Amino acid sequence: MSSPTSINLDILTQGGLIVFMEVYLYFQELYSVMLVSLLFVYMASGYRTTRTGNRACVLVLGDIGRSPRMQYHALSLAGEEFDVEMVGYGGSKPHEDLLSNKQITLHVMADPPSFKFLPSIVRYGVKVIYQCFQLCWVLFFKMKLPSHIFVQNPPAIPTLAVAWFACKVYGSKFVVDMHNYGYTILGITLGKTHPLVRFGEKFERFFGRQADGHFCVTEAMKTDLMDNWQIKRPITLYDRPAAKFRETPIEEQHELFTKLAADYPEFASESGMEGETAFTSMASGEARRLDRRPALLVSSTSWTEDEDFSILLSALEKYEAAKTEGVANSKLPALVCAITGKGPQKDYYKGLIEKKQFKHVRICTPWLAAEDYPKLLGSADLGVCLHYSSSGLDLPMKVVDMFGCGLPVCAIDFKCIGELVKHEENGLIFKDAEELSSQFQDLLSSFPSKQGKLKVFRENLKTFQDLRWEESWKRTVRPTLYT
Repeated sequence: MSSPTSINLDILTQGGLIVFMEVYLYFQELYSVMLVSLLFVYMASGYRTTRTGNRACVLVLGDIGRSPRMQYHALSLAGEEFDVEMVGYGGSKPHEDLLSNKQITLHVMADPPSFKFLPSIVRYGVKVIYQCFQLCWVLFFKMKLPSHIFVQNPPAIPTLAVAWFACKVYGSKFVVDMHNYGYTILGITLGKTHPLVRFGEKFERFFGRQADGHFCVTEAMKTDLMDNWQIKRPITLYDRPAAKFRETPIEEQHELFTKLAADYPEFASESGMEGETAFTSMASGEARRLDRRPALLVSSTSWTEDEDFSILLSALEKYEAAKTEGVANSKLPALVCAITGKGPQKDYYKGLIEKKQFKHVRICTPWLAAEDYPKLLGSADLGVCLHYSSSGLDLPMKVVDMFGCGLPVCAIDFKCIGELVKHEENGLIFKDAEELSSQFQDLLSSFPSKQGKLKVFRENLKTFQDLRWEESWKRTVRPTLYT
């Protein structure tokens, strides 16, 4: 064993060499090299200590308001007396609980310039460099030293690399929450064999493996991370609904429909009677559902290529034809289909919707306040999910929210959807528009009677509603914070 004297001599010798090197670089005016060398000496020195205490950074390289799972992480960490700094972009309004929490600080970055004058591949590279500088500025100059850095993946580039680097500098615990694989999303538009997709996969796998902790959203993803990424102990943290996702009382339904009717005629009463909406009425100070109301169908979509809205539109066309032409189907209810969300293909499909000459199906695309979205889900009769996973390994959180409201769902089939939607138990799984339309007709054949499959599905969802995000997080994440 080396004596304390020899260790001190080694430290003095190394320290002297470092000082000599830095003085030399200074007089050579190599200031940038000087700073970088100091940083790497610090990282390699072994004298860094792992940060202790309760201060966490939650990093989202996206719209904070449209990242509910990471917002839930921030709120749960704050509930454990962590001071939380959340980093991401603006756009949508975050949860009110997040904004009002004094233990949570938001660092909202400006969206990167579009760089439209550059070729697409160059534009992507410049954007990544720009984002690197943005993240480094916030992580190293605007934040206090964190004990933990929680990172949402995807996007992987450049988030994982910058977060890993920051954790090395700070001695923080590096935690990655795997929602999906970024390279598979990139592969939808570029193709699986594109060089950028191949690079993205290698980048994501390498830096993903450097994390101290890994959470993922399905058991199928957990198995894949262990078998194909060589990650030893990933933990499945299923999405669970927040407490605000619940069945909406009839009085709140009437208030919501009255509010929406001012901007969207689909929610207004056809009779024009005061105190009445398309679904409810207020008589003698008491709200009630109309007997001859239409069925309310709700879908939330990102209007992107991984959610084929044309399937739903085609299914609604077939439902319209069935009700119009078939005597046996004449008792099918009219439909109001409310589709929430925003995305690049929204205007295109709105144009197609406007050209349809439906008599029994009405489609609207309401823009909802954050507090109204759970109320709409809790007021609906049936939900539709068009999301299919680019990796085949993630699950749609919108279905989790619908289930939290006790709303049965028809979901498009993909590899692991069965971990969430149990066919003929809490919803139905479909493969194409023909099957989806048949499911609509089957489920709504006795509407508005409370009997039939919809009632059974709602009863079966009560067990799902019992376990909420906060309790699930405490069981799964809290034990890992100090290990």
